[in-house]
Amino acid sequence: MKTYNEIKEHLNIKIDKHLNDGFAHLTHYWQNHKNGVSQYFKPNAIEYLQESILSLVEEPDQLYIPYKYDVPFPPKLNPKFKFIDLFAGIGGIRFAYQNLGGKCVFSSEWNNFAKKTYEANFGEVPFGDITKISEENIPDHDILLAGFPCQPFSIAGVSKKNALGRSHGFLDETQGTLFFDIARVLKFKKPKAFMLENVKNLVSHDKGKTFKVIKNTLIALGYSIHFQVLNGKSFVPQHRERIIIVGFRTDIFNESENFKFPQMPEPTFKIKDILENEVDSKYTLSDKLWNYLQEYAAKHKAKGNGFGFGMTDLNGISRTLSARYYKDGSEILIPQDGLNPRRLTPRECARLQGFPDNFIIQVSDNQGYRQFGNSVTVPLIQAVGKELVKSILAINEPRKSKEAVN
Repeated sequence: MKTYNEIKEHLNIKIDKHLNDGFAHLTHYWQNHKNGVSQYFKPNAIEYLQESILSLVEEPDQLYIPYKYDVPFPPKLNPKFKFIDLFAGIGGIRFAYQNLGGKCVFSSEWNNFAKKTYEANFGEVPFGDITKISEENIPDHDILLAGFPCQPFSIAGVSKKNALGRSHGFLDETQGTLFFDIARVLKFKKPKAFMLENVKNLVSHDKGKTFKVIKNTLIALGYSIHFQVLNGKSFVPQHRERIIIVGFRTDIFNESENFKFPQMPEPTFKIKDILENEVDSKYTLSDKLWNYLQEYAAKHKAKGNGFGFGMTDLNGISRTLSARYYKDGSEILIPQDGLNPRRLTPRECARLQGFPDNFIIQVSDNQGYRQFGNSVTVPLIQAVGKELVKSILAINEPRKSKEAVN
């Protein structure tokens, strides 16, 4: 029985050359050939296999399906629900919802380095830029998931839009932002529920106007909304506040869904819990960089500012890991006896976000820092997801029973 990676080797697939929508169709087809959504991917999968991987295939169907996945986090065989993973990054949200029994039927991510990490761990290449993907080409799903970037919202006046012959409605207000792409998918596919993740400041951005547009858009699309700012420090030794927005279709749940955000456990984790035993000397700051960071901090302290490096208490928690950590590591520095402090390793960054040690990191350190800094705190997402999935399964079970009786 061949495995996923054996089939890639047999077909001479070097993943760096196939981080495109053609191979996305093929890997999505391989993962979804038996769950009723394969028709979304099969035609393009056949075309890509024949034109870009094989010069001539008499019976291509025999080559489509790897029967055994030898990746760390393979698709669920008997899933309880289906979801899609938009702005997928390296798959932190997918990982959480797969742990809860879900099956991902569509993923999208524009960054090729993130796609490479995603494929290594899930055996699937996400589709590219969501702004160029028609909502009609996305399979049906129960839950839409998205950790979308926050862009400034530009809301033009009604009179100007009328003068241009454009309608002024909830979707029109979000044109030009990536949230618009979430809204159009929700409008067309109408999943039972969604979960969105973003930075804490989304709530206060532009004096609250941005969040008001988002909330009103989601309500106008037919969803009841729940939102809360939660801190990852309850699950990992990192101060990381994020807003989570959850929505349920009002025509299904009648605004009576049994959903509550989880009770956050008392923080007990310490940064020393995630540190590796042996660390390469390359992660220790050079004298030049360490002197610069100290002088920079002293200069701003003299001005009464709080800017500076973050020397981490090993028995405490760290500052928020950001995508810029690769630049100098200053936000989270680990003290060392008799040496300059050091950066976290990419593996330690993965642990700081709640990824297990079998999560594959096969990009450069700089890309790894970017990826984990941009990712989600997995156990926090899973805790919220657990409550969301309860509501979905509660509504699914009566329907299944009714179908069985009929």
